[in-house]
Amino acid sequence: MTYQVPGQTGKLAIVTGANSGTGKEAARKLAAAGARVIMAVRTVAKGESARQEILAQHPRADVEVRRVDLADLAGVEAFADSVVRDGRPVDILLNNAGVMFPPVRHETADGFELQMGSNYLGPFALTVRLLPALLKAKAPRVVTMSSGMAARGTIDFDDLNWTKSYSPTGAYARSKLADLLLSQQLARVATAQGWNLLSLGAHPGNAATGIADAGPRLGGDPTLLFRVAWKITPQHSAEAGADPMLYAATSADVVQGGYYGPRFNLVGAPAKANFTPKAKDRRVAERLWTESERLTGVHVAA
Repeated sequence: MTYQVPGQTGKLAIVTGANSGTGKEAARKLAAAGARVIMAVRTVAKGESARQEILAQHPRADVEVRRVDLADLAGVEAFADSVVRDGRPVDILLNNAGVMFPPVRHETADGFELQMGSNYLGPFALTVRLLPALLKAKAPRVVTMSSGMAARGTIDFDDLNWTKSYSPTGAYARSKLADLLLSQQLARVATAQGWNLLSLGAHPGNAATGIADAGPRLGGDPTLLFRVAWKITPQHSAEAGADPMLYAATSADVVQGGYYGPRFNLVGAPAKANFTPKAKDRRVAERLWTESERLTGVHVAA
């Protein structure tokens, strides 16, 4: 039984990476529940194809495709500015898009290592830039997708972007730990500022999506061990992988700074997830936030 999203009529949701996988499933279920959904995608043609799939199932769905490339801070700014100019409150932001395990090091348009830039620094900048629209909503929520790999991550402030010795899995784990730290620090900022905004983390377990195939195709070859391990590990559907994120975004039974994933870690219905102790290090979270502001040039308005 997958998670049933409660009624979302009158709400506006933004889902990054909505053209496939967990993002497309989240957009579909939010639209089916009555939300207006902005499908924020890097490739508009793929986004439009996903939109047509959603409309084929739900002809009355209110879904729109807009381009945003999280690996390009100028594009993030343009997207966020367009949303803020619309003047409509944003009720839900799902930071879902990501890239996983490129075998060789790539850089974003701004010179960041690709996984750190796309999975964390881009979403950080997007979230902060969208705060004016989020804070117009009655009870906004920001859900940032992490991963069980966060437990294997480390935040090395001396080489945050892997310029010295690149590791595909290490870079992914770092970006996902950073995402979890972002969810925690944004929760603290919201509380300190008196905002009625919930910041939450989620992870999809081992969802059957294309992310494990797309990243390794970015130059080089994935190891045989990786290919075999990914296939033999218990998996559930992309829809089931989206459910913890949707639960965090729409359930009444969540708490500020909560973290949600499959009940059995890799698979299962949404439930509270276990934090790696690294994600609860407040000093690291505060320092990472400050460093992210410096790197992206994006700050919370005073």
